[in-house]
Order: sequence, then structure tokens, then C-alpha cells
Amino acid sequence: MSVSDSDSSSHVGDSKSFRQITRDRLLYEMLRSTKTKESKSTWKQVLIMDKVTVKIMSYACKMADITEEGVSLVEDLYKRRQPLPSMDAIYFIQPTKENIVMFMSDMSGRSPLYKKAFVFFSSSAPRELVAPIRRDASVMGRLCALSEMNLEYFAIDSQGFVTDHERALEELFGENAEMSQNYNACINTMATRIATVFASLREFPYVRYRAAKTIDVSTLTTLRDLIPTKLAAAVWNCLSKHKSSIADFPQTETCELLIVDRSIDQIAPIIHEWTYDAMCHDLLLMDGNKYVHEVPGKNGSSTERKEVLLEEHDPVWLELRHAHIGEASEKLHDKMTNFMSKNKAAQIHGRGGGELSTRDLQKIVQALPQYSDQIDKLSLHVEIAGKINNMIREQGLRDIGDLEQDLVFGKAGTTELINFFRIHHNTSRENKLRILMIYAALYPEKFESDKGNKLKQLAGISDDDMIAVNNMRCLMAAQDTKKSSSGFKKLTFEMHKKKPTIREEKEGEEQKKWTQFRFYPIMEDLLEKLSKGDLPREEYPCMNDPSPSFHSTPVSTPQRNTNSAPHVPAVSVRSRRTGGGTWARPRNSDDGYSSDSVLRHASSDFRKMGQRIFVFIIGGATRSELRVVHKLSSKLQREIILGSSSLDDPQTFITKIKMLSQDISLDDLQI
Repeated sequence: MSVSDSDSSSHVGDSKSFRQITRDRLLYEMLRSTKTKESKSTWKQVLIMDKVTVKIMSYACKMADITEEGVSLVEDLYKRRQPLPSMDAIYFIQPTKENIVMFMSDMSGRSPLYKKAFVFFSSSAPRELVAPIRRDASVMGRLCALSEMNLEYFAIDSQGFVTDHERALEELFGENAEMSQNYNACINTMATRIATVFASLREFPYVRYRAAKTIDVSTLTTLRDLIPTKLAAAVWNCLSKHKSSIADFPQTETCELLIVDRSIDQIAPIIHEWTYDAMCHDLLLMDGNKYVHEVPGKNGSSTERKEVLLEEHDPVWLELRHAHIGEASEKLHDKMTNFMSKNKAAQIHGRGGGELSTRDLQKIVQALPQYSDQIDKLSLHVEIAGKINNMIREQGLRDIGDLEQDLVFGKAGTTELINFFRIHHNTSRENKLRILMIYAALYPEKFESDKGNKLKQLAGISDDDMIAVNNMRCLMAAQDTKKSSSGFKKLTFEMHKKKPTIREEKEGEEQKKWTQFRFYPIMEDLLEKLSKGDLPREEYPCMNDPSPSFHSTPVSTPQRNTNSAPHVPAVSVRSRRTGGGTWARPRNSDDGYSSDSVLRHASSDFRKMGQRIFVFIIGGATRSELRVVHKLSSKLQREIILGSSSLDDPQTFITKIKMLSQDISLDDLQI
């Protein structure tokens, strides 16, 4: 039996979102393919995964989805398991030596743990790893499938994924990182996982990347500056292998991939982003997408803690997540008011006093299930928005946000910064630190010699926090290290003095209405230029240099290579969506239910479009950048997918920046 790539299924279609395609491949191409006609009506399968594949599965699928495909038990490959010799086992595992040993231990000999085994590798399996399986006759006799799923990424959003490299900044950009054994391992694993995205979608990209820049004509380019180049080369190497090893993998380019690192925009991870989504994750100390709140207890007298997930299955969240917190609050108020005025059960429920007629009781019974679900969703978001608005007032975030944005757009400088610190004594340590980090990214020369200490004293931040300020510049090209006054090593930078890169303000209705909504990540400009073919070749070269005709085709009607999706008819074209970006703005009047229509139409909005654009950020992406790919997909009529080593909230990013200095551990940090 040879290792083969799993065949594409007819249900994986271009009209589905990236996350839906991922889900369908796992459920149908993998789990459903193990069913025989005799076993379809019975639950006799065990799903066994390792720590990586269980995360892959959990990001894309719910437990109910898995059990619906006939899986009655989910097990950890490395935990002691009870023998179930009457059941078949599905192994979804990474192709590592340790995993192969565990699988062989399960299925070899006279008393295997399971009756039959279906093995699916998350990425390409080297021949030498598979060889022991082939040599063991007892295992081969019980093996029903041995396939490469080539799906080793984590779908965090309908248009986003991560490679789960939380320590990428430290391992790639830290002091002497290139001397660590983790350096090449991080790049190679990241490349493998990025390549499985294209293997899964049957896409073959033009691979573009941020080119290395020399600091001075007399100095060599640092290894830190070469990281995007190294990753692009590693991704290209993986894709070249896919071309020859995966059936129906396209042989000519079908899409575009841009690889950059966090140096393109050091401000986006730390500035206060004012959307509902970003504010939730910035201010509410959520665990991933999990929000915990107090709800009335079942007995009606006490409260209990309830966990909810703020994800795309929630129609209210889907509609409001990218709106300014002010707009989200206004819409939630209108929704609740309209819902209470138009919903029959809500009207009757709110009357209070008086006897209810039989007809009224009948109406309540008929409307109550829908009423309860709707009121719970709306009440949850009204509570969250109210809590955020209170924190904005208590922390004085409007003044902080105005200063941050004025600094970014060149309308404020040293004088305004000093005045702010002198007046706003009650500003939290974290917010002062974030302002200084933004200032350091814009004006690194202001922290040379004793200038940095004076700003530190004025802001009243600690030596520990000053590490983060100094290390903001490590995302440029470091040349030397010195001991700071606190005894820690810090990164110093000898570079040409130049004016800070000031963003040009964009004019729009949102920017006019909300003064804190002026900021946008640099990624927005890069993607627009890439789509138009205006991205400078000398700054963003291509591994497989495209022909001049590549960008000559109008964006509105680009042809997808017919080999890119074998399940799509040869005449298939990813054409424009109809109706523009209406998914976030329901056309009908808001009657309290309109968010549900957003959810119903969200997937159908991914109709066939132009060639996909992929962008990958080494060192962590932000929620503002995730918002941009949703916004531009509608504007450019091209599905844009954002990938990164991780998705970071400001507090997490600050901790990672501190970790860039040697001899610093998590135990040393004030978090």
C-alpha cells in the first residue's frame, strides 16, 4: 500500500469560505471516507489525534459534527487507552517518528487495540517514516487507509489561519536567534503548514515576499532581515514537491501569496483598535474567543457563571464585530428596542400585572422558543458593549485613542506626548507603555542616549516596561547589544536618521463620524497595491517571477486555472460577488431578527470571485488586519485569506516583545 494524497471531494466548492472548506475536508474527505455501506448506520469508530491535530480539528469542527460522522469516542494518542477490538480506529496524526511508534504499538502483534485502522497524516510523510508500517505484516493486514490529508493549519476565521507558532518572534527575531536550534525548525514547520493550505485548496501561488534591506552600504544584511526571504524559499520548496506528489495539484499559478513580517507595521499590534471585536479582546481579558459572564441561576435566586464563544456562528457578533464600538452600541440599542416593540412574546411578557387571556397564552407558547434565543443573544451583546463603554470612560481611552492616532498621522509629536503624561496622571501603566511603544516605533532616535530614560521617568513606567519600548526597534535590523541601566541586555540600532513613515489619512464616513477610527494597518495598502499589480518588485520580489501578462487581466474577471479545483467544471470562473459588501448591512428594516439573515447569507456571499490573495505575517497578526481582509475581499472582489504565526492581542504582543531580550524569562516579567 502506498501513501497517497486524499482525493478531493465534490462538496469542497469555491462558493464556500476557507474555513468551511477546511471543515468539509475533515468531516467528509477524512471521516466519512472511512465508512463502508455496512457501517454507515452504526457508531463503531474511534478518532485518535495528537496535540496538534486535535487543535486543527477543534478550530474547524464542533463535537456534534464529528459524532454525526459516526465517531463515538475521541482519544489522545499519548494517553493510556482501553482496548476496543470490535471497533475501527481513525488516526489523524502528524507524520513524526514518535507518532508512528505509537500507532505501531496500537496495531501490531496478536492483540491490537482496534479491529481496523485508517491513518491520515496532517502533512507529507517521508518514505523512511512509513517504511516500518510496510514491513510489519500484522499492521498491514489491519490497515484500511494510509493517506496524506495535507491539512496542518488552524482555521481561526472564515478568512484566517495560524500556524500556531506563538514563540515565532522570540525564536526568529530575538537576540542571537539564528544560533538557536529552534530557528530553522520554526521556519521549516511554518513553511510546511503554510504549504498545506495550498494543498488543501488546490491552489498554486505566486510567492512574493518582503525583500531584505541593508542598513548601510558598508554593512551586511542581517539574518533577522532575511526571515521573509528564508520562509518564502522554504514555502516554495514545499510547493514544488506538492506539484509532483499530489494528484490534480495545479501546475501553473492560480493565486498570489505575499509573505511579510511584523516589521511592516509595528504599531498595529499595540494601538487601541476601536472595533467591537478588538475592544472585546483588548479590554475583557478573554480566553481566546471565550467570554465568561454571570447569568441568573436556574432557581432564580442566585447567579452562575456561563461561558459563551464570540464566533461566526453568532449572527449578532458576525454583524457587529467589525463596527466601531460606538456604532455597535447604537445598533444594539436599536435592535433591543425594535425587538421588544415588534415581538409578540416580548410585548406580552413586558405588560406586567393583569390576567392573560387564553389567546395571549397561546401566543407566548408559540413565540417563546424564538423569543428566548433572540433575547439571550441581544442581552449578551448589550451587556458586553455596556461593560466596554464603562471601561472606556473609566480609563479615559478616548483621550488616549486621540493621542495615539494623532501620533500615527503626524498631528502630534514630543510636545503633545509630554503634555499628555503631565496632565493624565491616572492613566494605567499599560496604556502609558503602549503610547511610548508607538512613539518609539515612529521616532526611534528619541530613545538614544539619556533621552529614553527621561521619557521613562516622565511616563512613570518600570525598567521592565522599558525593555518592551527598546525592543520595539528590534523588528528593524539590530546591529549591536548593550547592557541597559536595569542590567538587562537591550537591542540598539545604528541606522540612518530618517523621518518617520507617516500614514496618510483616508477619508470616509466612518472616519468622519468616529475620530478614533482613522487608524488602519499598513497591510491594507499592501493588499490594494498587490491586487492592482502596483506592489514594487524591488521591495517585494517573487520566487516564481510572473510573466508580464499576469496582472494585465482585469481583476473583475480573472480566470482560475482549471486544475486548481478538480471538482469544479472546466469552465468555472471565480467571478464577482453580487450585491457588493452587504453582508454587514442588512437591507431590510431592523426588526430584531435581521442579524440572523446576516448569518444565513454569510456563506452564500462567498460566491465565485477573482483569484484568491493570501498574505502571511511572520510574528503575529492583529484583529485590525483580520478586519482588513474581510473589508477588502468585498471591495476588491477577491477572496483574501490572512495567515500568521499567531493572532495576538496587545497584552500578548507586549509580553512577546519583552521576551526578545536575552536572559529574560516569563518569571522576570510584570504582565
